[in-house]
Parts: sequence; C-alpha cells; structure tokens
Amino acid sequence: MTLLDHVLLPVASEEDARATCAALEPYLSDVDRVTAVHVVEKAGGAMDKAPMEKRREDAAAFLSIVDSRLGDRVAVETRTAFGTDVVETLFDEAADAGATAIAFRARGGSRIVQLLTGDVATDLVTDPELPVVSLPVPDGG
Repeated sequence: MTLLDHVLLPVASEEDARATCAALEPYLSDVDRVTAVHVVEKAGGAMDKAPMEKRREDAAAFLSIVDSRLGDRVAVETRTAFGTDVVETLFDEAADAGATAIAFRARGGSRIVQLLTGDVATDLVTDPELPVVSLPVPDGG
C-alpha cells in the first residue's frame, strides 16, 4: 500500500474541480481510487447561503467533472457531504471511505480573505488525522 492508493479529493467549485484534477493527473499512476467530496457547509442554526436543492445540484455538477476527467483512468466515487466544519467533515468522509490520504490544491487568496473566510488549507494540514498532500500547480496553470 502506498500513500496515494485511495485519495480523498475535496472539490469546492467547478473551477476547483478542473484545477484539482489537472494537479492530480501527473500522479495517477500511484492512485488506485479517488473519492471526490464536495462539502455543503451548513450554517449551524443560521440561514443557509442558498437553497439546499441548488446546492445539491451544484455539488453534482462539480463532482461530475472529476468523474469525467479521471474516471477512465482510475476508480472514482463521488460524495456530497454536509457539515458546519468543512475540514472536520472532510476527515470524517476520508475515514468513512477508507482513504489513505487527502490530496488538495490550495486555492490561494489574500491573507485578509483567508482570515475573514477561514483558511481550509491551513486547517487541513494542522494536526491532520491522516496524511494530507498539497498538490502543486501544474505547468502553465
């Protein structure tokens, strides 16, 4: 078994799905399985950001990109998860799926944006429950 045998791949948006797949593609020879997860962040008692049906449709669209980009080269499972803490939900999904690592592509943004919105990348690599791999940006992108 290797670190990348079964990768949990967080996907935040359509653009992120494409970019994350492109970042993972050079390493697919080491990957047996991908579980792509989009976390619908719940407000925890407050109003949600958008109607739930719209959020489910968006998640299905984001995840279908992963399946279409990677599914002919590696086994792909897609999941939509719900939680008030994105990072905690990702680790729960990784444990449930039996993933050997979480592989993600840092999404960037200014430090002030990260401070105001919460930096998922930092939270992922701080005291992780399993290995976390930060994928480099592929050449040209």
